[in-house]
Amino acid sequence: MTRKKTLLSWSSGKDSAWTLYQLQQDKNIELVGLVTTVNQTHQRVAMHAVRVALLEQQAAAANLPLYIIPIPYPCSNDEYNHAMLSFFESTEGLGVTHMAFGDLHLEDIRQYRIENLKSTGLEPLFPLWLKPTAQLAQEMLAGGLKTCITCIDPKQLSVSFAGRDFNQQFLDDLPAGVDPCGENGEFHSFAYAGPMFKYPIGISLGEVVERDGFVFADLIPIEEPV
Repeated sequence: MTRKKTLLSWSSGKDSAWTLYQLQQDKNIELVGLVTTVNQTHQRVAMHAVRVALLEQQAAAANLPLYIIPIPYPCSNDEYNHAMLSFFESTEGLGVTHMAFGDLHLEDIRQYRIENLKSTGLEPLFPLWLKPTAQLAQEMLAGGLKTCITCIDPKQLSVSFAGRDFNQQFLDDLPAGVDPCGENGEFHSFAYAGPMFKYPIGISLGEVVERDGFVFADLIPIEEPV
C-alpha cells in the first residue's frame, strides 16, 4: 500500500494541531512537513501573530520539518497565491501527493483551497470537515490539547478573552452565537501541548495589543533549563 505523502497547512492553532493528531493516527498518511505563512514585516504567523521561535518549537515537538512561506504585509490575494505557487514548485522533489487543511465548515474557504491546489497536482485533505464544532471542542479538551488564545476579533468577542487558555471555562464563558472553535474568525490560538507533540512548549503571556482592528496577546517562549 502506497501511503499518501502529505504536507499540513499549519496555522499554529488548535485546529491545525488536532488535524495533525488525526493524520498521525492514519496509517495511510506519511506526514512530510508543516507549512506556514509568515508575515515578513512582523516575523509572525499570519493572523495568529505567533512568534517564529514558537512556531519552530512546535515543529520540533511534532518531529516534523517546518516550511515557512514569507508573505508581504499587507498581502494581496495575487501576492499570496504567487507565494504559495512558488513554494509548491520548490517542493516538487519531495514527492508530495496531498495537502491537508484544518478547515471545519466554511465552504468558500474549502473551495478556495481546492482551486489553489488544482495547478499543483496535489490532492486536498480535510480531516475535520463538517465535524460539529461543539463536539469537536470537547474532543480536543478530552484528548489533552492545550492552547492559548492569541488573537481576538473585538467585533465578535470581548478583548478579555485574549491570552486565555482554551478550556472548559473558556467555552462556558463564550457568548451565544460565538462558534466554540472560532470558525467564523472570532478568535485564533496557539497550541502548546497535546498528544500530537512529544513534549509541551513553554510559554508566558506578554503584552496584549490592538492592531489593524484585532487584539493580539503576545506569547513569549520560555527556554528550557539546560
